[in-house]
Amino acid sequence: MATFQLKVLSCDRLFYEGECEKMIFPVFDGDMEIMAHHEQLTAQVCVGELRFTTPGSGNWQVAVVSSGIVVCEDNEVTVIVYSAERPVEIDAERARASKAAAEAALKEKLGDIDKKISEDSLTRAVQRLRSANR
Repeated sequence: MATFQLKVLSCDRLFYEGECEKMIFPVFDGDMEIMAHHEQLTAQVCVGELRFTTPGSGNWQVAVVSSGIVVCEDNEVTVIVYSAERPVEIDAERARASKAAAEAALKEKLGDIDKKISEDSLTRAVQRLRSANR
């Protein structure tokens, strides 16, 4: 299978850099897949699971990601997100506490910006819990 160069960057680390056969990432209306020689693309990444396969492995590698962007050009794909973590790295207790805090915040009267931040925090906490429990 043909490959492309993939680089996944988060604020605190280089999550992955190397060859990739295909990558699936979350967008606002579902998932989007990129394979080798994909057309030029810039897209928004939403909170969720980013999955990719490497040559010869046959297994999906998974990252729980926050929002960010994907840039695809000349058979190179760069993903820049606020956070990316493997399911085994997720602290489930901390994710539960984040979920509870976000739910409590949403019960209060919030301005538009604070409401959006709380909604995003809740979405991320739920996704982290879902991935940690697999």
